[in-house]
Amino acid sequence: MDKPFEYQVEWDPAKAAANVKKHRVTFEEAASLFLDPSALTFWDPDHSEQEDREITIGRSARRRVLFVAHAPRDGRVRIISARRATRQERKQYEEAVGEATQ
Repeated sequence: MDKPFEYQVEWDPAKAAANVKKHRVTFEEAASLFLDPSALTFWDPDHSEQEDREITIGRSARRRVLFVAHAPRDGRVRIISARRATRQERKQYEEAVGEATQ
């Protein structure tokens, strides 16, 4: 990555490979959405039993709106999964940043 992050982003290589096959989104692209100043981050209570998890919806470096599940760990972010945002999630993001929905 060319641009520095405010914090380190990490992931499991096997999970990253499986994610590309399932969702066609690389974790490298997913990491780029953390540079989006308009990204929306929410706590994920449904998946936070064993560790705190968050969801971020934002625009990646490829200009796609993504949904990324991740866990904060000691000043780092561990990506768990990433996919293209659903129509409803895109609308939520676009309304928050004042963009017209497509």
